[in-house]
Amino acid sequence: MLPEIKLIGISIRTNNATEIDPLTGKIFGCVQRYFHQALYEKIPHRKKPGTTLCVYTDYESDHTGDYTYFIGEEVDSFEGCPPDFVTHTIPAQDYVKFTNGPAPMPEVVREPWFKIWQMSEDELGGKRRYLADFELYDERASDHQNIVLDIFIGIKPKR
Repeated sequence: MLPEIKLIGISIRTNNATEIDPLTGKIFGCVQRYFHQALYEKIPHRKKPGTTLCVYTDYESDHTGDYTYFIGEEVDSFEGCPPDFVTHTIPAQDYVKFTNGPAPMPEVVREPWFKIWQMSEDELGGKRRYLADFELYDERASDHQNIVLDIFIGIKPKR
């Protein structure tokens, strides 16, 4: 079980059907804005500067419904959250971790998600909870052609 993680960043509402089409996808624009405008530099109380978390949360149903996509960094406190930013807390829960790469973006993230969506409860080690799933990008993601990242899927473990 991972403890809760406090974050400050930006978010959008989307779904996978929208994201499959590059003409309608919203995540790329959100990520581009976050990095091109160096929004991470405006986040107060950063715990691990340069480590980015991308969270999928507020699921309408499952991986086929709408969800909130959040990009930001872990913080010690929500105090002083800048205007136009949002706070989010990744809940404490059990997660199964998938390490992916090295591979270029977007393949390094897209391909594992396609596999995860098809996995059974037995393959995941439990039932997906659809509370929060997240990607962790740290120093292993600095070479954009050889990114390594971790994907954490929230589950209710089989007992």
